[in-house]
Amino acid sequence: MQILKGIWDFIQYQILGMRWLDELIGSALSGLGLDTSTRLGGSIEFFAYDVIKITILLCLLIFLISYIQSYFPPERSKKILGRFHGIGANSVAALLGTVTPFCSCSSIPLFIGFTSAGLPVGVTFSFLISSPMVDLGSLLLLMSIFGTKVAVIYVIVGLIIAVIGGTIIEKLHMEKHVESFIMTAGSVDIESPDLTMKDRLAYAKDQMLSTFKKVFPYILIGVGIGAVIHNWIPEEWVIAALGSKNPFGVVLATLFGVPMYADIFGVIPIAEALLSKGADLGTVLSFMMAVTTLSIPSMVMLRKAVKPKLLALFIAICTIGIIIVGYFFNAIQGFII
Repeated sequence: MQILKGIWDFIQYQILGMRWLDELIGSALSGLGLDTSTRLGGSIEFFAYDVIKITILLCLLIFLISYIQSYFPPERSKKILGRFHGIGANSVAALLGTVTPFCSCSSIPLFIGFTSAGLPVGVTFSFLISSPMVDLGSLLLLMSIFGTKVAVIYVIVGLIIAVIGGTIIEKLHMEKHVESFIMTAGSVDIESPDLTMKDRLAYAKDQMLSTFKKVFPYILIGVGIGAVIHNWIPEEWVIAALGSKNPFGVVLATLFGVPMYADIFGVIPIAEALLSKGADLGTVLSFMMAVTTLSIPSMVMLRKAVKPKLLALFIAICTIGIIIVGYFFNAIQGFII
């Protein structure tokens, strides 16, 4: 057991966490005469380390997940979901969301396609909630920052929110609140061609480059904000606003995260910096969930597909779920960190 623990610690801290990279960058900056113990030096070290680390993980994860995703084109996904009914269908849709795009804006077109194909609205909403919140990338990236227990529990509760949210929408029979042009569009069944390994690798490479170009600016912004929080914002400010002494910290973090637009790769550095400054774990995770699931740009896009009543219900379900998850993680923080 001790050997297995040692191997896992190496994977978590040196491979996923890239502690060796942090030490390398610190040594390089010191060699250039920069004192990393100062605010400016610490900010530069934080920025360089997180940008390089997240970029490496981003490229590797997108390539891997895109390769897996090549086995689940929309036509095949629709057929898989069509085999299940009730809460089973919601559960499969939520799981399917883990191997699809990294932010809600890129998930919404797939949601529209599934809905127009005739899949139940509640099932497609389970997919829409799950996709940006609990993709495989978030699992591995969270493991590199917060540890295995936090990452696994985060994914489990995210899937639970997706299943419950979709089930509620299904039980309320909200089909009439989907825009009519989507419900009447129908779909054409097109058999996906069999791809060779070379084709799948080429697809994964194209997806990696395309996603990287779109995501990298948000990584720079997110890491920049994280560097400022980590080295310039007084710790007592963060504790006062987002620490255990503020019972409304989870609500505040959720509401603050909604206007932002980023995916998990852009928001992780901010969350990491907030946690290091004394913010509660659940409060930080609520902020992350709000940013990736309820950003204003994605809600504007979703409004084109659904009517205000269904959009409001979706936002309410996600918001309540995110807040509950935040308080849950705050309650168990002492046992998992």
